[in-house]
Amino acid sequence: MALKSRLWMNGSLEWFTYIADETVYLGKREVPAPLQEGDAWTNELGDMFKVVDGVILLVGKTEPPKKYW
Repeated sequence: MALKSRLWMNGSLEWFTYIADETVYLGKREVPAPLQEGDAWTNELGDMFKVVDGVILLVGKTEPPKKYW
């Protein structure tokens, strides 16, 4: 599978992509690597993503995951 979305990481190891000409934060460790067709995850802000036809899609929003220290 070839990923069609432009994807990059900044110096703080945070992943980003463009969705509808907007820069979108994908997450840090919660982003699966390498990305495969059908992969889905929720970032620390509660944004839900899925890879469909090689494109990263924002599929919804949910309650952010709880952090246990």
